[in-house]
Amino acid sequence: MRNTVQIVALLLSGIAFGQTYTVTPPPGGNPQAHIQQQGGGNEYLAQNYFDRGEFDKAVLIYEDLLRSQPNNHQHFQKLIACYQQLKDFVKAENTIKTKLDRTKAAQLYVELGYNYQLQNQLDKAQKNYKLALDKIEENSNNVYGVAREFEIKVLIPQAIEAYTLGQKLNPNNNFDYQIALLHGQLGKFDLMIDSLIDYGYKYPNNLLLVQNQLNRFLAEDHSKVFADYLRKALLIRTQKNQDLFWNQFMSWFFVQQKEYGKAFIQEKAIFKRNPDNFSNILTLARLASDENETETEREILEFVLANTQDSDILINVNCAVLKLDIEKATPATYPVIQTKISQLLQQFGTSNRTIQLQVQKAHFDAFYLKQFEPAKETLTKALELPLDLYQKAQIKLELADVLLLNEKFNQSIIYYAQVEEDLSNDEIAHQASLKMAKASYYKGDFDWAQQQFKVLKSSASQLIANDALQLFLLISDNTVEDSTQVALKKFARADFLSYQNKNTEALEQFKTILQQHKDQSIEDETLLQIGKIYEKQKDYQQALTYYQQIIDRFPEDIYIDEALFFAAEIYRKYLNDNEKAKSLYEKILFNHQDSIYFVDARNNFRKLRGDTNL
Repeated sequence: MRNTVQIVALLLSGIAFGQTYTVTPPPGGNPQAHIQQQGGGNEYLAQNYFDRGEFDKAVLIYEDLLRSQPNNHQHFQKLIACYQQLKDFVKAENTIKTKLDRTKAAQLYVELGYNYQLQNQLDKAQKNYKLALDKIEENSNNVYGVAREFEIKVLIPQAIEAYTLGQKLNPNNNFDYQIALLHGQLGKFDLMIDSLIDYGYKYPNNLLLVQNQLNRFLAEDHSKVFADYLRKALLIRTQKNQDLFWNQFMSWFFVQQKEYGKAFIQEKAIFKRNPDNFSNILTLARLASDENETETEREILEFVLANTQDSDILINVNCAVLKLDIEKATPATYPVIQTKISQLLQQFGTSNRTIQLQVQKAHFDAFYLKQFEPAKETLTKALELPLDLYQKAQIKLELADVLLLNEKFNQSIIYYAQVEEDLSNDEIAHQASLKMAKASYYKGDFDWAQQQFKVLKSSASQLIANDALQLFLLISDNTVEDSTQVALKKFARADFLSYQNKNTEALEQFKTILQQHKDQSIEDETLLQIGKIYEKQKDYQQALTYYQQIIDRFPEDIYIDEALFFAAEIYRKYLNDNEKAKSLYEKILFNHQDSIYFVDARNNFRKLRGDTNL
């Protein structure tokens, strides 16, 4: 027998008023007299009593309300719920029967049956549920009220039976979606998945609704059972039916699982039969980039280059490939990249259509070739082109970065400030603000930088806020401990050397700090920076050595989640030691739920544990 307390929750979920008013009669006053004083009834007062569990008071008001508004179904349901909470099942039964005699409403048989079920009179309950279903046989339109009432009472098998019967009697009705979700409530995920995806195929305009429901279950799929069955169900339909719908659905599924290589296989199949546009394929490349799956991203981009003649797409995709080339560049490959950039500019020209390419050229010249003047010249000429505000901001940010790299601190700050002013409140303006604060920090103007970091640590962008918070705490902690800021100045200088890609000099400076300022608050930040430089140099064992020192010696400091995550990523990506990676991810999940790395750590942990298909 269902616990009667559940009645309240069930009814509230479907019919409770959206707002609760606290209206209390005078102490010791009579609720009925108070109703009369309120002008014949007060539904807000009744709701208030109902919410507080004072059903003996609420029932009087609902009785009065129903006398004045006999057709108000909400008041009727609340009154029945009050009777049932007070275990006055006879009154509930008589009230239901009176309304049933008057209205002949089919769903009232469900209400009556449920009243018997609460008394454990299951034969009478089933008899009335059968009568409700018979009413659907008499008139298929009764399915809506009857099935909904079964749902409200959480009588799932009966609700499925009602919807199925209504659909059988009137083929114009389609309740596949409702039936599918009810199967899900019963834990019959195979039936749910089959029903949902077939419903999506039959009614493609509702596909997004279907996928949103599936995604809810995928997000909570702590074992691979649900994802496995969905994959199999889609695969079967893809093999049996050549409709591109199923390839698109498969691609969507693989994207949810972050299996972008497999999604790309589906997108290629779609493109071969329908080569209209590259929008989905380009979106897939961006998603792979966001997840640092560079091999998959490059494969997708090269496919696009081989299959399009659209100049705008060619420019953007070539820029994306060039970015990948630059990120893994070594001095031996610099001449090749230089030649490629020159060829691309010659092919597509120098105009506002190739701003991204011109910015990449300047970045490569400055940060890799250390050719500052050619980089400045490229960007200065680009500013003379007819540009929108965002294009100007992109160029000015790069110009400021180049000037900063060349230790032209004040000039770089001017350009950052211009971007901040031109696009105030835009995310790119916040990026400029962070860069401007960092420039001041690099040159040792800690007081001004600290003021900016204080503001930026509340940024809507989590990455900007996190960077600002860390630098804010870095300055605060090391100013309190050392008012002369000796260690902080050394750290800022080493940090700037790292920004300049002078990794050898930066390592020497950071290691000097460890020697000269041992056991000071600067130590954990220094260990982290050394680890990051070694990781950038692909010396993973050395990087792990320094991350491990943070994990062992500074488990309560703010850099612990970064050390755990960076170390886990090395074990997973480069050393193929999944057990160690899992152990480190797990520590983030249990101890650092507020970390910006929490979501990535959870996803990677689940993959390594086998919760999703790899």
